[in-house]
Amino acid sequence: MSINEEIISVEEEIRKTPYNKATSFHIGRLKAKLARLRDEVIKKASSKSGGEGYSVRKSGDATVTLVGFPSVGKSTLLNKLTGANSQVGAYEFTTLDVIPGVLEYKNATIQILDVPGLVKGAASGRGRGKEVIAVVRNCDLVLFLMDVFHPQHYQVLTQELYDAGIRLNQKHPDVVIKRQDRGGVTISSTVDLEMPDELIKTILGEYKIHNAHVLVRESINVDQLIDIIMGNRVYVPAIAVVNKVDMADEYVLKKCKREFPDATYISADKEKNLQEVRDVIYDALDFIRIYLKPQGGPADLEEPLIVRSGTTIGDICDRLHRDFRRKFRYALIWGKSAKHPGQRAGLDHVLRDKDLLTLIIAK
Repeated sequence: MSINEEIISVEEEIRKTPYNKATSFHIGRLKAKLARLRDEVIKKASSKSGGEGYSVRKSGDATVTLVGFPSVGKSTLLNKLTGANSQVGAYEFTTLDVIPGVLEYKNATIQILDVPGLVKGAASGRGRGKEVIAVVRNCDLVLFLMDVFHPQHYQVLTQELYDAGIRLNQKHPDVVIKRQDRGGVTISSTVDLEMPDELIKTILGEYKIHNAHVLVRESINVDQLIDIIMGNRVYVPAIAVVNKVDMADEYVLKKCKREFPDATYISADKEKNLQEVRDVIYDALDFIRIYLKPQGGPADLEEPLIVRSGTTIGDICDRLHRDFRRKFRYALIWGKSAKHPGQRAGLDHVLRDKDLLTLIIAK
């Protein structure tokens, strides 16, 4: 039996098995096996590519990847938003490489990447899927662009990215698995878990983890536990944009809006609602503004440093100069993240929006 046949067989067994307390262990094993088999398929697809792929250097304050089926309008949207020169055509697979563009918006410099359209089977390497997915895994935001006449494509796209280990609009579960040489599996939890300890041990055993300490700080399900064990998942925010609304009648548009009420509806070709796209991109990237204040001088309140939420002082040092982290002595903070004005802080201090920052660097 081939790997793909095994995957189909396991998926079918999961579908046929009713979920209840008695079957939870069996389903847990099946899901663990399924994740391992899918990972094998992805690794084989990567090895067959001969090492070729798309090399895109990240730039600006954040990177957004346009994901959609062929001919959905990604190239047109990129060109309208950034002035990039991505080839546009009324036929599939116009874009055969990654085309970068830059959106300057609200003091932020946002890199937007137009990649070849994804198709069903992309996670297994079909249609240059592996190269495209590699770009998606490295971005800060996924923008799904859908055709108003084919909203069903969204489910296909999200499933392909899920199969490739990309978790959309999720956070990394607060779970730590520390392998040990002996002592079996011990489980510590700060919350009430729905999964019994024996099920956790069973799933760990499927990956030949028989000695480990598991610390769980939030309630998780079987799929999230498997993600932690695999260790190769990425967590990326995503937004949905529906294109070609100028071509749809009222019935088609209402039907799509019922299914995707939170999506942004546009016509890239007619430049309809593009301002809303800029706003939703900016908001989804969760930017904050940091004002730099030279030691003994006034803060620069005209041009803030635009960074992502969760940025630390160490991250700022890395961004400003390659030697700043090594020569760092301490920082002074004014603003929401400071316990008091002018608080001294170290490299791990997490900044908040509109903080004033002074870096004290050794000469």
